[in-house]
Amino acid sequence: MQNPQVLAALQERLDSVSHTPSSYIETLPRAVKRRINALKQLQVRCAHIEAKFYEEVHDLERKYAALYQPLFDKRREFITGDVEPTDAESEWHSENEEDDKLAGDMKNKVVIAEKPAAEEPNPRGIPEFWFTIFRNVDMLSELVQEYDEPILKHLQDIKVKFSDPGQPMSFVLEFHFEPNDYFTNPVLTKTYKMKSEPDKADPFSFEGPEIVDCDGCTIDWKKGRNVTVKTIKKKQKHKGRGTVRTITKQVPNESFFNFFNPLKASGDGESLDEDSEFTLASDFEIGHFFRERIVPRAVLYFTGEAIEDDDNFEEGEEGEEEELEGDEEGEDEDDAEVTPKV
Repeated sequence: MQNPQVLAALQERLDSVSHTPSSYIETLPRAVKRRINALKQLQVRCAHIEAKFYEEVHDLERKYAALYQPLFDKRREFITGDVEPTDAESEWHSENEEDDKLAGDMKNKVVIAEKPAAEEPNPRGIPEFWFTIFRNVDMLSELVQEYDEPILKHLQDIKVKFSDPGQPMSFVLEFHFEPNDYFTNPVLTKTYKMKSEPDKADPFSFEGPEIVDCDGCTIDWKKGRNVTVKTIKKKQKHKGRGTVRTITKQVPNESFFNFFNPLKASGDGESLDEDSEFTLASDFEIGHFFRERIVPRAVLYFTGEAIEDDDNFEEGEEGEEEELEGDEEGEDEDDAEVTPKV
């Protein structure tokens, strides 16, 4: 304790503790604390007004969803091949248009006498459109098993339906399938229930609507086609006679189609274990991603353009974080360049 360096280090720690926000509040006079409590009451009222704001945003989303839907219906017709787009609808000027045109002109000038050029294939619609999106997006491809792939190739459309006016806030994902050899349902649904109100126990944590639970649907699998279960053989030994018999039983199997049989949020006040909470949070994240990104921007996830945009955004965040860490470690405060954030 007589070492000056040790005493200085100890004093520095005491000073840092005494200047934390909570310790500072404790030193304030009772009259000031009373006024701070009044500010907190105002803040709770602000949170409730914000909740109403998000309810009106949900109504606005419903209104504009009706305007988007005719375009999404036409998108489905082009994908399935039910309708062929006109020349005007198919016109698109890409950045590489000049290079493509030059390559086409050069190809036309080359004459191969030995063998006539094969006719270019013209499949119906855009084959495997939604399945390709599943393969392109990491969040989705991680859920898909090899035996799921033939089923997802029958997926024709994904739609988002918002809850009706006056009903509790929610949205439904509809997965539309063409007739197939796996199940009889033309549509598989997943309903996400939402809440837009501050938590009574922790009102200051409110940051807008959140998904609180979800419901799936029953898939009517055809005989022997259910990929969400697998049959295993198990040997059992009789305790008394010692004889052994082999039984078969069905156990759960990893599959994307477990997405339609979700874990339920606990509604009886009991907390979920850590693994269940992670599974539920991941499910909510996937549902939100379908609604906010995949369905509105499907063609860009099919081509990969939206994925490149997402990757660039994430890299920017990481780069910024590294720069901040560098500033903390070695830059002189007077020489550091300050960049305002927007």
